[in-house]
Amino acid sequence: MSLLNIGMSGLSASHASLVTTGNNISNVDTVGYSRQQTVQNSKNSIQYGNVFIGTGTTLADVRRVYNSYLDAQLQTTTSLNSDAQAYLGQATQVDKLLSDSGTGVTKTLQSFFASLQTLAGNSNDNAARQALLTNAQGLSSRFNAISQQLSQQNTYINDQLGSMADQVNKLASTVAAYNKKIAEVSGSGGTPNELLDQRNETIRQLNELVGTQVTETDGRLDIYLGSGQPLVVGDTVNKLRVAPDPADPTRSSIIMDRNGSSIDITGVMSGGEMGGLVRYRNEVLAPAVNGLGRIAMVVADQVNKQLGQGLDQNGNFGAALFNNINSLKAISERSIANANNNPASGNLNVTIKDTSKLAASDYQVTITATGYNVRRLSDNSDMGNFAFATPPAADPVIDGFSLSINSGTVAVGDSFKITPTRGSAADMTTVMTDTKTLATSAPLTSTKASGNDGTGAVSQPNLKTSLDIYDPVQRLEVQTAVKASMPVRMLMTSATAYEVFDSKGNSIGTGNIVPGQNNDLNIAVPYTDAGGNPKTFNVAMTVSGSPASGDSFNIAMTAADSTDNRNAQSLLALQTKATIGASATSPGVSFTEAYGGLVTTVGSLTKQAQLDGTATDTILTGARNARDSLSGVDLDEEAGNLTKYQQYYTASSQIIKTAQEIFSTLINAL
Repeated sequence: MSLLNIGMSGLSASHASLVTTGNNISNVDTVGYSRQQTVQNSKNSIQYGNVFIGTGTTLADVRRVYNSYLDAQLQTTTSLNSDAQAYLGQATQVDKLLSDSGTGVTKTLQSFFASLQTLAGNSNDNAARQALLTNAQGLSSRFNAISQQLSQQNTYINDQLGSMADQVNKLASTVAAYNKKIAEVSGSGGTPNELLDQRNETIRQLNELVGTQVTETDGRLDIYLGSGQPLVVGDTVNKLRVAPDPADPTRSSIIMDRNGSSIDITGVMSGGEMGGLVRYRNEVLAPAVNGLGRIAMVVADQVNKQLGQGLDQNGNFGAALFNNINSLKAISERSIANANNNPASGNLNVTIKDTSKLAASDYQVTITATGYNVRRLSDNSDMGNFAFATPPAADPVIDGFSLSINSGTVAVGDSFKITPTRGSAADMTTVMTDTKTLATSAPLTSTKASGNDGTGAVSQPNLKTSLDIYDPVQRLEVQTAVKASMPVRMLMTSATAYEVFDSKGNSIGTGNIVPGQNNDLNIAVPYTDAGGNPKTFNVAMTVSGSPASGDSFNIAMTAADSTDNRNAQSLLALQTKATIGASATSPGVSFTEAYGGLVTTVGSLTKQAQLDGTATDTILTGARNARDSLSGVDLDEEAGNLTKYQQYYTASSQIIKTAQEIFSTLINAL
């Protein structure tokens, strides 16, 4: 036993404590640093007779103040907050884009119908006609601009996923390197506190990018993604990369390369910025693109169809104001063949049959032995099994569209992604340039013959047979038939009976009315098509009052430059007509209601994202504070420790000085 040795042990221990405290103070702002404490043990006592006398102290360890539960909470909340903030950052942009009067569709759509209302009040006013064309161009340009913004967001997400995958790989490699180095140091009996902190901080940074599950095995930390895909196992890393989705090359998929094989983990990614971006793309961006495209397509289709039912200032049937929604280019671009399909397989044509029944969704089509199966992706509904028809015009209609084989053949197992509305907002174009071709007049006009004796009257006739503005053959056939068949004369053969004659005086039908009531008539006018086949077109009108026997009423083509505005009024009625989202249980909604619904949906998701962002930020702050309250450096506490260990050091020095004085006294006494 030596008083000098006891003093030396205390001096050494107090010095280590001073150094450790100084290290804590110098790392007060080091991210991820866990404060350290010295741990001392007393040396073995020496027995003198019946008593044991101590021999000093020894430095047992310098340990980090760390709680694995608190650290796991910090890692998890970091991942959740990064996910929420990435989602919110993108959703806020789309919400503002769609809802702002300066960038959204609502105000432009209102301007279009306002100019249409002005034109309906004075159908031959050239200034009003030009204003309508100008507003139509503004409407299509607005749809184009929003679509471009949404497309740029998709490109941004693809780029970000690629960049983040590279960052994940670098951080994962760093964790693997720490695992290896920590294992080497720990094997020699040491505890590398700084390496442990640096590894945990690296994992925290990794959680900012992607959600992880961390397990500890023999001192190493293994990291898993999604549903258990291993990113880091010991010192081995399975790297991530992005690649075009085989089912949709406009979107990037996240791929993990493992043991020579590749796994698409996009569908199981969650947490971190990558998870937030993927979630935003699925929940907000894709539905917004499809919803906007559906509205653009229905607007173009309904306006074009109604114009086709009227006459322009030249006396011709109306032409399209907007682009043809079923152009050969549009039909062929709505189907995306999976990259893994049979190389010899062709693709599909997607023809829009009824825009009012379109859903704002993509579809997956899988070729079967008897035809094909269709699954709606927005709600994962199985739409059923169908067969390709011959001719293609007879193909079944699914949610307003039909499918046919574009070219070549298809093989069992081939799959296709069908995007009926995705590109419609980008493709919308105002194609009309001549104001005279705006068909504001109805094609047929009725008149009462002079000299009628009764009080009977007829309403203005309505051509009930639709002219397919996208089918030039059908359109020309009906137009030619209507013009060739006019005028048509209805002669009252008695006070209650009538007979209808064509332009050549041939009887084409008879019927009866009830005098004094409104009698809705549907007159079928026969004609022969170019192939010699007998057909009819239908004209509806109402007979009222009490016509006398011998009275007659004439139906003729409306004159060119007529002030008739009935077709303009029908166009104006489209503003409130239910034309979007019709189903067996609902007639659908109008243009403005559909766009309002889209804005509301995106707004609701954005509002929820704001709440989620605030909540996860609060939870993250709490988790960080909990971790820092235990592991963080408190300068006040460390200053106190510094004073304590300084006194400890001084006292130990005093023990050594005392030992020296005793020793000197002993020597001098000899």
